[in-house]
Amino acid sequence: MGEKNSYLPILAGLGTSFIFGFSFLFTKQALDSLDVFHLLALRFSFAAVLLTILKLLRIIKIDFKGKRLGLLILLGFCQPVAYFICETLGLELTTSSEAGMMIALIPVVVTILASIFLKEIPNRNQLLFVIISVAGVIFIVTMKGNTEVNGNLLGIFLLLGAVFSASFFNIISRKSSLQFKPVEITYIMMMMGAIIFNVISLFSHIRDNNINNYFAPLANLNILFAIFYLGIVSSVIAFFLVNFTLAKMEASRSAVFANLTTVISVIAGVLLRNEPFYWFHLLGGMMILLGVWGTNYYGQNNKAFEENQIDY
Repeated sequence: MGEKNSYLPILAGLGTSFIFGFSFLFTKQALDSLDVFHLLALRFSFAAVLLTILKLLRIIKIDFKGKRLGLLILLGFCQPVAYFICETLGLELTTSSEAGMMIALIPVVVTILASIFLKEIPNRNQLLFVIISVAGVIFIVTMKGNTEVNGNLLGIFLLLGAVFSASFFNIISRKSSLQFKPVEITYIMMMMGAIIFNVISLFSHIRDNNINNYFAPLANLNILFAIFYLGIVSSVIAFFLVNFTLAKMEASRSAVFANLTTVISVIAGVLLRNEPFYWFHLLGGMMILLGVWGTNYYGQNNKAFEENQIDY
């Protein structure tokens, strides 16, 4: 990777953090009127339709001929399907603090899995800064005041399922980049999300005899804009950036960018929702930023991996 292009994965990782950080605002807005799986169904439908249109117009090139799709299908089940199901159900059974602390474990699990499956062994400095970044997330969540653990083991196990789903997604996407382009990986993800979440949501609407109102929420401009952001920006663009970053950067380094989402979501809440800002937000945010910087500064590109990559 040339000196000039070496900054592109970092910029992509930062872009992803910003997009996902603001997505919480639009998710809260949409959930005021929609149930979780209905929102997910519409979100990924928007994403799948956009990618299909771009494919038909030949703006993007999707070519699966002669390629083994098994790995991509497994990737799609990990993210978005398994991750969103586990996270959503887990959040209903646990506190926000428990969820935040569990999700913060993703970079740690990714680092462990990457060393096992990708032979990407982090050096001591990287490992230290990964821990600092995760500690920053846990510190912010814990200091919010809601620190009690409610003891719901099923909820904890579901959140753990989300952690491992996201972590295996990072590993599989990194491995898939040897054969597939980021846009092809993103295409499969959005299609699988659209199909599976629509099946779940349609079944729910049919059971409740409410199928006629399936697309009614789109008449509300606020909901429509929220779904547009979540479906186009936070799904298509963000996951393309995620897959691009994983194609160019070690999985352990890429995963640390996810912790930046905590910082961005706090800033977005303060600026757009007038949520309070406390000293621990500043300190925890500085820990996260330090962790992201250190993990990438002390990281070394996997030359053997990059030499086997396809051209983008």
